[in-house]
Amino acid sequence: MQDNQHMARLQALADNLWVVDSPHAFAGLHIGTRMTVVRLSGGALWLHSPVTIDAALQAEIEALGPVRHIVCPNMFHHMYAAPAAALWPDARRYGPELLRRKRPDLRLDTALSDTPDREWQDDLQPITIQGSLLFETVFYHAASRSLISSDLVENFHGHAHGFTRWYLRMGGILDKVGWHPLLRLLYVRRAKARASLQRVLALPFERLILAHGEIITQDAHAQLRAGLAWLQV
Repeated sequence: MQDNQHMARLQALADNLWVVDSPHAFAGLHIGTRMTVVRLSGGALWLHSPVTIDAALQAEIEALGPVRHIVCPNMFHHMYAAPAAALWPDARRYGPELLRRKRPDLRLDTALSDTPDREWQDDLQPITIQGSLLFETVFYHAASRSLISSDLVENFHGHAHGFTRWYLRMGGILDKVGWHPLLRLLYVRRAKARASLQRVLALPFERLILAHGEIITQDAHAQLRAGLAWLQV
């Protein structure tokens, strides 16, 4: 994946499913980030892991339908949630329970769990990954057979930024689906994590949307399992 210096616009992946790629740096690494937009069966929009939203992107999103749900899927993908919530103040906000402590300035209406909100239960199935300090909830969108995640794995095919490329290569995940050895330390109760991830792998997804790197559209099950081999899932 080349270092993206310009925010992309909405990209359609399937009926009622879009993504937006955006530059993002963390600890000097140019890892990018990605927002997923789902139009629910009732017509409302569900935003997963918001990115920076300028006026042009806001107009594109609002042309699809009214934004009613904003999701911070884990303890790290919340940086752009407050500006998104300011754009759509009536949208319901979701995040891990512990995020309320980390971000007391960010109002959360509902803590994420394996129980879906009644307004999107017909469209999205949540599974919270236990045993990890990420406290991530992933979502299965049955209509498109897509698994929507942020930090299950990364998938970089090359990189233009030297330090990021070195980091990925040293971690053994350059040109390979995986999770950096340094970040594996976030999995503090691996038996619990394995049980959660087995539930994820039982879902019939054909596409894996992730935040960092290329979306996985071929052999998504096998590639996710291989990327999590260090957990022996």
